[in-house]
Amino acid sequence: MDDGVIVVGAGPVGLTAAYLLGTRGIPFTLIAAEPVLASDLRASTFHPPTLDLLDTLGLAEPLVAQGLRSPTWQIRLHETGEKAEFDLTAIAADTRHPFRLQCEQSKLCALLLERLQAEGRGRVLLGIRVDAVSQDEEGVTVVARPVDAPADADPQSFTGRYLIGADGSRSVVRQDAGIAFEGKTYPETTILATTLFPFHEHLPGLSNVNYVWKEGGTFSLLRLPNLWRCSLYPDHDETVEDGLRPESIARKLQEIAPSDAGHEVLETRPYRIHMRIADDYRKGRIVLAGDAAHVNSPSGGMGMNGGVHDAFELVATLSEIWKGAPIDLLDRYTRRRKPIAEQEVLAQADRNRARMQERDGDKRREMLTALQKTAGDPVAAREHLLRSSMIAGLRRAAVID
Repeated sequence: MDDGVIVVGAGPVGLTAAYLLGTRGIPFTLIAAEPVLASDLRASTFHPPTLDLLDTLGLAEPLVAQGLRSPTWQIRLHETGEKAEFDLTAIAADTRHPFRLQCEQSKLCALLLERLQAEGRGRVLLGIRVDAVSQDEEGVTVVARPVDAPADADPQSFTGRYLIGADGSRSVVRQDAGIAFEGKTYPETTILATTLFPFHEHLPGLSNVNYVWKEGGTFSLLRLPNLWRCSLYPDHDETVEDGLRPESIARKLQEIAPSDAGHEVLETRPYRIHMRIADDYRKGRIVLAGDAAHVNSPSGGMGMNGGVHDAFELVATLSEIWKGAPIDLLDRYTRRRKPIAEQEVLAQADRNRARMQERDGDKRREMLTALQKTAGDPVAAREHLLRSSMIAGLRRAAVID
């Protein structure tokens, strides 16, 4: 039995966990099916406390250098341009990074992998697909094989004292551990389109992060250093396939910001939104983190951030166990992270999604007025920003025994 921790998954959560293990002198083996790190556009918002945590590893500064600082975010009525804008400088006393950083998660993954390979504190094995996971009282075993191996090739076995499952919402680790993953799938399909079109030059007062009501629907505009991410939806009489057609996307972008030159679209992809959470984050020596433990609506940008927070809490707990604390201390990880995921991440993301899916004009007006009132009240705005930026949740978790 290898005297180390196996980490499955090379997204931001798995790579963060592996790097943290290395900094604490805990041997690890990271296994991931992807031969190279994913570079497609996934999460792209880093909240202030996530940057604070990454700063303890010397990773915030190089990440910020590759992203776009967004000190404000807003909810808008498209037809009138009215908005409720929240200014993160209101929480400058609560964080070293009073802004959202708009930056692709792949940039963090690349920084982490570069450090892992340069420092050589553990093994990083990419292109290895996990087939099965098991455990006993002494440790865990992972059966895996190279993704490019012939079907009849003999599998490889990896053993360790603990296993971190950071292998996403379809987690093999979670399934083999027999941990239930209950929840729901929302009815709508989001269509993500990226474009170089400069929306900020056409829509007065636009922030870098915008959630927008339009007549009969909604969309969001998130700015990155070199492009904009547009979250669109099929019209009520469109199928998803129809909504993905270039002419449909072009029409929707023209409705947002008319342009004689059109909008050059770089990439489109559909995705369904889920809200699910594991019954328990731990079973024996197997522990879940990130999307393997919880998935939520991306509205508010809390999923990836919550997963990184999981990694910091989990490795801190494993470090205590490594120094002699009982293994049952892992239950504290669930006690600290699951309620926060349920109440501060999933529930808040669910409310954000429900608000933007509202179609009644009077109710939209009522909600916008309430949000404007909150944004205009220094005390209420700070409390709202502490919750929406995930600082309040981290503080709550820290005092749970």
